[in-house]
Amino acid sequence: MKQFCKNKKQEENFNKYMDLLLEWNEKINLTAITDKDEIILKHFIDSLTIEKYIKDNDKVIDLGTGAGFPGIPLKIKNESIDITLVDSLNKRVNFLNEVIKELNLKNITAIHSRIEDLAHDKNFREKYDVVTSRAVANMSTLVEYMLPFAKIGGICICMKGPNVDEELENAKGAIKKLGGKVEKVESLTLPDSDIERNIVIIKKILQTDKKYPRKAGTPSKDPLK
Repeated sequence: MKQFCKNKKQEENFNKYMDLLLEWNEKINLTAITDKDEIILKHFIDSLTIEKYIKDNDKVIDLGTGAGFPGIPLKIKNESIDITLVDSLNKRVNFLNEVIKELNLKNITAIHSRIEDLAHDKNFREKYDVVTSRAVANMSTLVEYMLPFAKIGGICICMKGPNVDEELENAKGAIKKLGGKVEKVESLTLPDSDIERNIVIIKKILQTDKKYPRKAGTPSKDPLK
């Protein structure tokens, strides 16, 4: 883990995080990946592929964070960011709170909520410099979850697998409707592997209509065109 850590403290935190992940994974389903080298590559290094798009002191929200990816690795690497982790399963939120406590992380909160509900709360809506999400839904659904949280001028970072062109093409209408604009698509391969990733950066240029996101379940059943 040394290769992506700036100092000993970060290395210790990643090791502690991995130990907690494996320990809790025996009780609740957090990850199908249990090999330590694979956790480092497919969870930690993968999460940090978006690190360069996040500035010091940014306010970040990670939607559908699961076991804390990419939010917790980003926080371990950059203590200055203020980060909110959102997941719909309370057991996972309990795990996240344990990690936050054991790693003594500050300015980080784990919230148990459906994304569609939280996006209509004025304390969260259009409050974030950066909205992240990893492997949560197809692009048309994902942007309806993400763009309501971004402030104007903020960005959504969608972490996707290898084939994103068709998804992006189908999501064009939704992105425009929700006040976003595709700024960049970065294709990469995780180090020492053949695992391909695409990072889609969407800039928030206009306020999102208050009717979005639609009620829980609708964005996934009936994606915007």
